[in-house]
Parts: sequence; structure tokens; C-alpha cells
Amino acid sequence: MTLRSHPGYFGALTLLLLVAMVWGRSLLMKRKGIKAFNFGKIDKKDFLIPPFAAFYFYVVFAAAFDFSAVSRQEFFRSGVVPWVGVLLCMGGLTLFALSLVSFGRSFRVGIDPDHPDKLVTTGVFAFSRNPIYVAFGFVLLGQFLVFSNWILLIYMAAAAWLIHRQVLREEEFLRKNYGQQYLEYSARVRRYL
Repeated sequence: MTLRSHPGYFGALTLLLLVAMVWGRSLLMKRKGIKAFNFGKIDKKDFLIPPFAAFYFYVVFAAAFDFSAVSRQEFFRSGVVPWVGVLLCMGGLTLFALSLVSFGRSFRVGIDPDHPDKLVTTGVFAFSRNPIYVAFGFVLLGQFLVFSNWILLIYMAAAAWLIHRQVLREEEFLRKNYGQQYLEYSARVRRYL
């Protein structure tokens, strides 16, 4: 199969590119003396997420490359819908990259209460207070449309809940840390879209 005939390859590539962007940015910041990776610092239950993320990766890669799969049951078969999913994945990757650029030195994975940076309100953050999470939503929806697997539908619902939970925790931190500046920003700019 060629890339032109198999949108599943793009779905798998999307995951690799997301991970590469996060690790790449984290390593660049580490060289500048900034610890960008603060995952699980506030809530140790966050460490339950990586095994589920690894399983998600396996489901996507199994579907894309015909590995042994947990389930091959599909909701639908279409020639066009998977390519719409590819476009959503590409849009999510683009928004994610723009978010990293807008974040600058303020980028963190998890909440860093000990070393908060400046409040970012420019770039894509002028349109959404959480463009990275919106990007994840585009990617998750895109991958469901590419593979139409019921497991990915469950993951999409679970991710929506986890993302919203994380956003609420971050908003509480931002209100405490930035006060009126954050309140004015949140009055101007929507939480998601």
C-alpha cells in the first residue's frame, strides 16, 4: 500500500509527530535550564494515564499496519471519511505546533507551581485559552474517523473528560497565580473554541 491509498499511515504518523514535538520542546527547554516536564506533580493519579496512552498507540498502530488487533470492528467503511480524519489530524498537528511557538518559554507538561512563567495570551492563545487541548481533540476525532474503531470512540470520550479535568485544575492554578490578569483574559477568550 502507498501513503496515498492508506490514510491509516497518517493516523500513526500523527502520534509520532505529537510525541516528537513534546519531547523536542522539553529537551530544548531543559538545555535552557527549564524543567518543562512536570507531569504528575500535583496529582499522582496522572501516572495512570501513560499505560492507557500506550494501549491507544498500539490500537492505532495495529490498525494502520495490520498488527494483531484487540478489535477490528468498525463503525463504518468509507473512502472519504478517513481522509476527513487525516485533515483533522493535520489541523490538530498544525494547531499544536502553533501552540508550542506561542507558548515560548512558558510551555509545561503538567502544572509547575514552583516555577510559573508569564501568562501567555497572544498567538493562538488569543483565540483559545487551551489550544493544545483543542489540538488533541482534533487529532482524537481525526483518528476515530480514520480507523472508526469502537475502542478509539471510548478513548475519545475518556480523553474529553480527562482534558476537561486538567483544564479545570490549570484554571484554578492560573486564577491563584495571575489573579485579575487571568480573569480579564478568561472573560475575553473562550476556554476551547
